[in-house]
Amino acid sequence: MESKFYEEDKLLIFKITDEIDDCSVQKIRRRADYEIERYMPKRIIFDFNSVTFMDSAGIGMIIGRYKFANMVGAKLEMSNLTESVKRIFEMSGILKLIPIAQKI
Repeated sequence: MESKFYEEDKLLIFKITDEIDDCSVQKIRRRADYEIERYMPKRIIFDFNSVTFMDSAGIGMIIGRYKFANMVGAKLEMSNLTESVKRIFEMSGILKLIPIAQKI
């Protein structure tokens, strides 16, 4: 996972480059939480452009980051959802809770 912080916009972007499964979720969660605490952004975007696989562990990870973002006063969004990831988010109802970013 890569991350980039834009100081002028208080925007933190996480570009996920791995499959999101039970093995990778712990690593993604730790890194995301660390970066959120480090930068205290106002807006956080998870970019799923390179994600080829995601299971239910990914849903839990995103919901947890959503709650954490709310605790620090940030807005969480998602972008570049692949068809398979979008289908999982639609079935889980996450898209009713977390918006898809229109512009990065």
